[in-house]
Amino acid sequence: LKCFVFFLISQPLVYLLQVPFSHLGWQLFEYYKYWFIWTILCLPMGYIGYYMKKGKWWGYLILFPMILLTAYQYFYYLPSFMFAYPRYILVCLFCIAVLIIYPLYIFDNKKIKITGVVISTILIILATVYCLMNPPVYDTLIGIEGETINEKCKAYLEDSKYGKVEVSYEKNIDDYLIHAEFKKAGATTMIFENSKGEEERYRLTIEKTTYTLDKEVVRD
Repeated sequence: LKCFVFFLISQPLVYLLQVPFSHLGWQLFEYYKYWFIWTILCLPMGYIGYYMKKGKWWGYLILFPMILLTAYQYFYYLPSFMFAYPRYILVCLFCIAVLIIYPLYIFDNKKIKITGVVISTILIILATVYCLMNPPVYDTLIGIEGETINEKCKAYLEDSKYGKVEVSYEKNIDDYLIHAEFKKAGATTMIFENSKGEEERYRLTIEKTTYTLDKEVVRD
């Protein structure tokens, strides 16, 4: 009942607080149907969760799906944190804290506590190592308005730490475009050299899944 009442009050408040700051306005509540279903499910889930307090070894099996879900969220957001540091740092730290605190706080049995912390630590290490070995890359194609791109053109970034760009022929659209592989969010300059050998500079702002490209104005 505590979980049910908490969700019944908290979730509408979450949407209500977002209304003034979202272009959707009150239409945000169209998404509340999903959370209302979870609110109803708090009754059977809370009943099952109560048995974690019995101090039995199988109590951790009840918690384990939540541990896996939290570990997945950490695995999901860590690449975003790596790409757009320091964004997403709070959600990553929250996931790590929850994975460690849950088994320590919920259970009284020392063996269950230790087992839970060890499993959570292993999941955190595995997710971290995988993400470090497979750093995020935003792969996209760039076209320049008013410019004809062909095999004689060149493109590169002023600061290579943001990734790389190059002119390439794209078979699926039968045309030349600038192929970009961005490694982190931020702002840099892209230099484009047209077929006549003339250089043009563009201010490039990179986000997690999008970018903006603005031609730099040369002032005398």
